[in-house]
Amino acid sequence: MILVTGGAGFIGSNIVADLTAAGREVVVCDRLGTDDKWRNLARHDVRDVIRPEALFGFLAREGSALEAVVHMGAISATTERDADLIVENNLRLSIDLWSWCTAHGKRLIYASSGATYGDGSMGFDDEGTSEALARLLPLNPYGWSKHAFDRRVVRDVEAGRPAPPQWAGLKFFNVYGPNEYHKGLMRSVIAHMVPDIKAKGYVTLFKSHRPDYADGGQLRDFVSVADVSRVVAWLLKTPSVSGLFNVGTGHARTFADLAKATFAALNRKVDIHYRDMPDELRGRYQYFTQARMERLREAGYQEPFLSLEDGVADYVRGYLDKDDPYR
Repeated sequence: MILVTGGAGFIGSNIVADLTAAGREVVVCDRLGTDDKWRNLARHDVRDVIRPEALFGFLAREGSALEAVVHMGAISATTERDADLIVENNLRLSIDLWSWCTAHGKRLIYASSGATYGDGSMGFDDEGTSEALARLLPLNPYGWSKHAFDRRVVRDVEAGRPAPPQWAGLKFFNVYGPNEYHKGLMRSVIAHMVPDIKAKGYVTLFKSHRPDYADGGQLRDFVSVADVSRVVAWLLKTPSVSGLFNVGTGHARTFADLAKATFAALNRKVDIHYRDMPDELRGRYQYFTQARMERLREAGYQEPFLSLEDGVADYVRGYLDKDDPYR
């Protein structure tokens, strides 16, 4: 049995989909709310759905049957400014789960984030040492909360303190794919562009405010959630591997490339408009992200990552252009 926290969320529900399809018994810990988030789980045969407030009661009753905890639950909005709320949900819960997994000999795979790298001036190397992590400075409370837990984990491991039998922190870059619809403005750019293309025939991207980047030339490491889920599945099958790992493609692409791939997936003519970036974003906007993927490869992960064009085509044609876009 595997526990997936945040299992009704975007990345979590895709992991649940793959685990249940593989015949694994899965318990989801999440809040469903009053919108359509429940539909992220509707196609999947889960053993139970428990609220976060009931998590440790469930672990006390049934934790002995668990093989691993896949901890995806978090406040993931980079715009959230309530730092106390973020600490409670992102940092405190993660520390408590780490302690529980350690005490009970259970494996822990958890979501970190590419947001831990801040403005990228220190690069995107997933070196898992206290010295390397101390050089990073996230730009928002969400990124800081993920970074703070990474530092706690690495410090404990370096000090030889007790740890789960397997642990892996995954620094996700710009993930896109089905079941992200409840995220509102925090959905991927693709999910915003498809309705615009259908309704207006064009998309609007931010202009560049740096002379070394063309409009639409800002770069991101866009990675399909299908690849993210495959990495998690591989780690569950490879209990000898622990550490901090980037999860991206290792190949940065422009927002203009992303838009062109979306138009192509819809068989529409490319029409990109540009607008000024809001003043409040300009000072903390990242113009480049690209995951270094050597450590995950050296750990033994050999699966290819989807190209931007293939991943976008699968998402748009298989989900966003369907009456029922849920996986």
